[in-house]
Amino acid sequence: MALKVQTVLGLVDPSELGRTLTHEHLSMEFTHFYRQPPKEIADKFDTGYVVEKLGYLRQYPYHSRNNLLLNDQDANSAVLFDMHDFQQRGGGTIVENTTEGIKRDVTFLKRVSEETKVHIVAGTGFYIADTQESNLLKYTEEALYNHMLKELTEGCIDNPSVKAGFMGEIASVWPIKDFERKAIKAAGELQAQLGFPVSYHPHRVPEAPFEIIRLYLEAGGRPDKVVMSHLDRTISNPETLLEFSDLGTYCQFDLFGTEVSYYQLKNDIYMPSDAQRIEMVRHLVDNGKVDRILMSHDLHTKHRLIKYGGHGYSHIFSNILPWMKIKGFSQETIDTITIQNPARWLAIKI
Repeated sequence: MALKVQTVLGLVDPSELGRTLTHEHLSMEFTHFYRQPPKEIADKFDTGYVVEKLGYLRQYPYHSRNNLLLNDQDANSAVLFDMHDFQQRGGGTIVENTTEGIKRDVTFLKRVSEETKVHIVAGTGFYIADTQESNLLKYTEEALYNHMLKELTEGCIDNPSVKAGFMGEIASVWPIKDFERKAIKAAGELQAQLGFPVSYHPHRVPEAPFEIIRLYLEAGGRPDKVVMSHLDRTISNPETLLEFSDLGTYCQFDLFGTEVSYYQLKNDIYMPSDAQRIEMVRHLVDNGKVDRILMSHDLHTKHRLIKYGGHGYSHIFSNILPWMKIKGFSQETIDTITIQNPARWLAIKI
């Protein structure tokens, strides 16, 4: 049996992926998380993008409804521009994590891959319960399993010519809701049956990643085929992070480029800087976990795209990796994190 990765254009050899971002969005809608701006600065978040407003958007991205539409015509055009830039700067593959609840568009993903020659791996699964249609919330665990099974083996519901290549991001809040618990367990069972990789989105408390992995492992999922996303905003204690890494999962630091410490979605904690993310990565590398680290941006709003004054999808390759070399990371370590680990996680036996 050969090892392959299932992209939106078909199967490819893992060696063809190149440098890979394992948690990005190319088309989605995040309006569920809109926050009403205070009246003192409400005028800074009306429609339209001008230089004078960018500072406010970077500080408070969820105060603008338009900023949360990464699936309108303007966003599609800006994403295509970014993907050409990503390819020109050495990017090989994007793992696209949009699932049911935040408006995935696999037809657009296929178009982007065809036009830019970037490999794109589409996800299947379910975002948090509060974003789901009422009919989906009634699904049994078996129905959730069958939905993902079909998208992985036959074709996606919205475009049967495209197959998903992994399950994710499968998201939950805290405490985990019944629908989310069923989705977590269904993904673990399906992973055990078919071997496809999985990526989970935890809530913003350090207990959440541990509980998700407990449910996943109990369902039969392999620890070396699952990614825990957003650890950079979820587990801040270095020893707790090391304890979690001992579970054998991939530990993902995927908010690179977010350089605002105030966190709108949980304002009693701070968002770390890129410098702090690098130190989290270093802590795991120094403790022998280099083969369990992944990096990405989780780009999901307009203001982070190049055409909107943002860092784009090339930020890690253009800025972070050179900085890591200055800070003493070897090229071998960088290649393991950005090339070898993603390929090993994504590979399935065909």
